[in-house]
Amino acid sequence: MTPNPRSLTLAAAALLAVSAAPAAAETFETKAGPVSADIVAEGLEHPWAVAFLPDGAMLVTERPGRLRIVSGGALSPPVEGVPEVHARGQGGLLDVVLDPAFGENGLVYLSYAEAGEGGAGTAVARGRLVREGDTPRLADVAVIFRQKPKVSGNGHFGSRLVFAPDGLLFVTLGERQKKTPAQDLMQHLGKIVRIAPDGAVPADNPFVGRADALPEIWSYGHRNPQSIAIEPGTGRLFEVEHGARGGDEVNLPEAGRNYGWPEISYGVNYDGSAIGVGTEAEGMEQPVHVWDPSIAPSGAAFYDADALPFWRGDLFVGALKSQLLVRLDVEDGRIVGEERLFEGRFGRIRDVRQGPDGALYMVTDSGDGAVIRIGPAEAGTAG
Repeated sequence: MTPNPRSLTLAAAALLAVSAAPAAAETFETKAGPVSADIVAEGLEHPWAVAFLPDGAMLVTERPGRLRIVSGGALSPPVEGVPEVHARGQGGLLDVVLDPAFGENGLVYLSYAEAGEGGAGTAVARGRLVREGDTPRLADVAVIFRQKPKVSGNGHFGSRLVFAPDGLLFVTLGERQKKTPAQDLMQHLGKIVRIAPDGAVPADNPFVGRADALPEIWSYGHRNPQSIAIEPGTGRLFEVEHGARGGDEVNLPEAGRNYGWPEISYGVNYDGSAIGVGTEAEGMEQPVHVWDPSIAPSGAAFYDADALPFWRGDLFVGALKSQLLVRLDVEDGRIVGEERLFEGRFGRIRDVRQGPDGALYMVTDSGDGAVIRIGPAEAGTAG
């Protein structure tokens, strides 16, 4: 059965209301005013990403390789049909997004670490979500993209997915801790790629037709891009990149541009030694924002709903090491302000997404991970 948003019933709407507003909400003060935070799902093993279904339920990935449906706070059995993942180190089941035409085709896209000849690499697969019977499943699963080459190691897989307004799919790919391949246009390591929903290469990609470059590549010189988001209204692409020791970045990836890694960086190696030639070099782009010391950024999302109007237009970024949510004030492609929220309160924040109810939802990265809803303030004591 293909899900259809027009089939949202009163019962499903009531379920959404119940799952989105449990009783035990805690109030926090922010620069713009109070907000509430409450846990809407628990018991997830290193959850990595969340996507919302038309009926208000959530798809949540767990890094060991499980995809769950969360509805009313309850976890479904693992969705069948998920590709086998390379669940080692930073690898495993990673991002999840719905097809822009999900209401008609039911397609779900997953990024994940995939083992193969040479080691492992990031891959993207899609399948049709079927919710008949007791156990949901993905049908007609097909791999639409594989990072080339697969290499040794278990770090820096990326990987976030986002559909642009024109229906094309951006995929962020880490450089797999190999550094120099990020500058090599004949490899996917350390790149952002742009593909059609079926994996085909768009004819207007910047390196199409060149013998010395892979045609999927959109931008290059990236280290470990942990998130990517489209700015509402402008369609501008924002990318958040996990640096080395310091040097976490926000970039605005443009077609064919080089973002410098490992030739330039605002961080240093973990042993304190310098990276590349410094912070600038000819032909390499500058970030629009840098964190030093590092916050270990992860997922990111723009907010453009009405439930929290004082945050409309802001970019939210989760942080792992710093265990917080960062609010970035964005104006004309520039970061003009920053606020750090919930520091140390919920643990490592792996993902952040805007929900259909206008709230922000965070995913915590732990062996007993949770989904947390940030919404309008309710009666309570500020924390």
